[in-house]
Amino acid sequence: MKLLLIILLVPFYSFTNVITISRSSSLKLNNSCLMVKYKKFPTPLEDTFYLKPIIMELQKKWPVNRMVNFVFHGHSVPAGYFQTPAINTFQSYPLLSVKRITDSFSTAEINCIRTAIGGENAEQGAKRFDSTVLNHQPDVLFIDYALNDRNIGLERSKAAWQYMIEKALSKKVKIVLLTPTPDMQEDIKSSESPLEKYTSQILALGKQYHIPVIDSYHIFKKLVLGGKNLNDYMAQSNHPNALGHQLVANEICKLFGLN
Repeated sequence: MKLLLIILLVPFYSFTNVITISRSSSLKLNNSCLMVKYKKFPTPLEDTFYLKPIIMELQKKWPVNRMVNFVFHGHSVPAGYFQTPAINTFQSYPLLSVKRITDSFSTAEINCIRTAIGGENAEQGAKRFDSTVLNHQPDVLFIDYALNDRNIGLERSKAAWQYMIEKALSKKVKIVLLTPTPDMQEDIKSSESPLEKYTSQILALGKQYHIPVIDSYHIFKKLVLGGKNLNDYMAQSNHPNALGHQLVANEICKLFGLN
């Protein structure tokens, strides 16, 4: 029996030495370059396996359960902006997903923390990462910045995302990346649209760091290619409405085994 268990577990884990990450192009904070050490995560065969330790925590009952912190970091969309300046907190994807997960794991204590700020890009989010994100001791961290990263370019965006990813991994935080929700000022059908390029970059980051990606952009794109009207999912040109937020929330819930 012990031999059988070993055979089953080996494919899931690839144990490596501790590696040092040092990039001259790293985002600089306090005039110093990020230098972190962490153990490389095993490549998950399924995203639910990656989050299995969190799911196991959610299944615990009092008195051995504990508060599990979900932190949503990003811009106006996870902050809940619909038609600016109106904010619809309880129809935003962070609250919608946590509500369903809480309903499904009835003995779980889940704290939904939004550190998102409207109008912010990933560089700005990285600069306050220690003081306003990691200070919450996240168990799961969701990062959603691509819509506003168009203002800083792909290279700077990538460096900022890598900074946040590596810093969170060094604290053993589980991370979920999100590709952007649409902007109706772009042609979502085009493979050359700016948001398509940011989506590709985020998907590549997910593969590089072996972490799940909620591919919001291609969910909306598939609907449009299938004949759906994008207006039906949007509160304004660059903010989804409740129906659009629900699409993203549904994908988040799938990571926790909820279809």
